[in-house]
Amino acid sequence: MIRYGPAGIPLSCKGRTLKDGIEDIHSLALTAMEIQMVRPNTDLRAPEDEEIGKTLKELDSDSGFVIAVDKGEEGVSYDPEIPIDEEDNLLFMNYCLAPCYNDLYSLGRMAKRHDVSLSVHTPYYMALDGDLFGNEEPADPDEMPEETPAMRSFTILQNCGAVLNALGGTLVVTNLGPYGGDNPKHAKSRIVSNLKDLKRWWKSEGLTPRIGIEITGNSNVWGSLEELLDICGTRDLKGFVYPVLNFAHYQARTKDSLSEAEDYYNLIEQFEPFYKDFGNIYADFSNVESDGEGNEKWYTPIKKGEIKFEKVAEALAEHMPEITMISDSPLLEHDAVYMRTLTERVLSKKAAKQLKEKRRELQAEAIADGELAPADPNDEADSE
Repeated sequence: MIRYGPAGIPLSCKGRTLKDGIEDIHSLALTAMEIQMVRPNTDLRAPEDEEIGKTLKELDSDSGFVIAVDKGEEGVSYDPEIPIDEEDNLLFMNYCLAPCYNDLYSLGRMAKRHDVSLSVHTPYYMALDGDLFGNEEPADPDEMPEETPAMRSFTILQNCGAVLNALGGTLVVTNLGPYGGDNPKHAKSRIVSNLKDLKRWWKSEGLTPRIGIEITGNSNVWGSLEELLDICGTRDLKGFVYPVLNFAHYQARTKDSLSEAEDYYNLIEQFEPFYKDFGNIYADFSNVESDGEGNEKWYTPIKKGEIKFEKVAEALAEHMPEITMISDSPLLEHDAVYMRTLTERVLSKKAAKQLKEKRRELQAEAIADGELAPADPNDEADSE
């Protein structure tokens, strides 16, 4: 199955809530949505008297979007079934996907009824190639150590994972971060180590979505195709971390290597082995303009830019992969529908051609068996 959908709430959607977005996507006959978690950071506050003893699932919109409970020395719990104690602190998110955390469950059920597959994209600035815990101790022993960029990125992934789990979604898509001036081997080792730590935490919280790391469109940022496949192929990360195919980023990073349908076909094939146990290959698509030096300048609508989606459609029609195609285009849902339409058009032409060839084969067999007289060439000339 090929799923299509926008990266965010459709531009044409009158409401701007997640509920409105899911309904709008369904009405457009699309079947996927990538939720843009652009501000998934949290703040702390003490619980109100009426919140004590309740679980996250029992809090209503008066409490805001509380995503986890800080239980002091026991650590932060994302378990929605654990009661809130008086000594706890609540982690609440200012970026509200819904009035309260409990609403995510009903939104997830609604998406499932509408056959809309949900995923999440983290903020674009991430830094998983650093140390989670800084090397410098605070001057005052009573002060908390400063949070490192890697720890902030780690926490963002935790928040996104908890949200998508409640929604019943599939994949948390993220970038890895800039190369920096460090030894690439050391940086890769830290990325793998951080992802292993995340996997352990993920398992302890019982989360079901997986992590997707995408090809990036800048030569100064982790995310070449080779790096992605290498990290996702790490033994301890298999089945947890998946490569995400971003066509525009790949085109920019590889200096316009995609031109023919075969190029897209071969590219898609490299992702298939990683998704055998998971489902649809995950891909983002937009057209793009780049600087010719391995760096993307900006996204453009499908009809403008360096990529001919008709060639992508030919590859999809030929290969028929299980794939989710997310529109990152500035026209979002318009181009998601356009991608689906172009692919269906190519599939229709392919089916018509196959039907015509099959009809000719049957006619030839009938003539050979004497069941049908050969066509009179004069009749064909008269018809012309």
